[in-house]
Amino acid sequence: MSEDGWKAFLSADAVEDWVVLHGGAAAVFRVSSMDAGAGLVAAIAAVPGLAGSGALVTLSDGAVSVRLTRDVWLLEAQHIDLARAVSGVAAELGFAGDRSAVQEVQLAIAARPEELDVALWRTVLGYDAESDDNGADPLGHSSVVWMQGLDPEKPLRHAMHIDVSLAREEALARVEAAVAAGATVVVDESPHTWILADRAGNKVCICAWPDGAPTD
Repeated sequence: MSEDGWKAFLSADAVEDWVVLHGGAAAVFRVSSMDAGAGLVAAIAAVPGLAGSGALVTLSDGAVSVRLTRDVWLLEAQHIDLARAVSGVAAELGFAGDRSAVQEVQLAIAARPEELDVALWRTVLGYDAESDDNGADPLGHSSVVWMQGLDPEKPLRHAMHIDVSLAREEALARVEAAVAAGATVVVDESPHTWILADRAGNKVCICAWPDGAPTD
């Protein structure tokens, strides 16, 4: 695994519908009805190379969402071609991409490196392994769980928090809305990361990463 895949995707042309999230490249196409969306899903499913690639396509009343991978580190050159093909099919059928609707919510379970228990969390949740340090809902309905190693020199032994991954142009507005709803900004590493807390001290990280990350 390397950064080459997601950096190449971010630098590619003709992938404007797509946002690079913690889980990889994703897009949402607005549809007028479930019937219309089903037609789009059928057309997407027929894109050469999509079957067997690990992609996840989800249909709802108003949208079709497509995730090309479930882990950003799994993005490779062929995913650029798949993204272009999916966007092309959607455009031909008259469906527009909506980057503002693309997001991923991830549960981060942190512990000291020697106490990370990835297998336990995968087992109790019925999740599949996408990478060495995570688990993903095989149906794509629930948040990915990421096991984050803590600095053993720090006094904190374990913690949980939520990560929200968004398009780079959407993150600041989400932060501002959260603050208006009562959140406190604990860490401001704009324009890519903010850590917020609720009144009880529970943490949530809003990230425009890797979508807003530099590619050079």
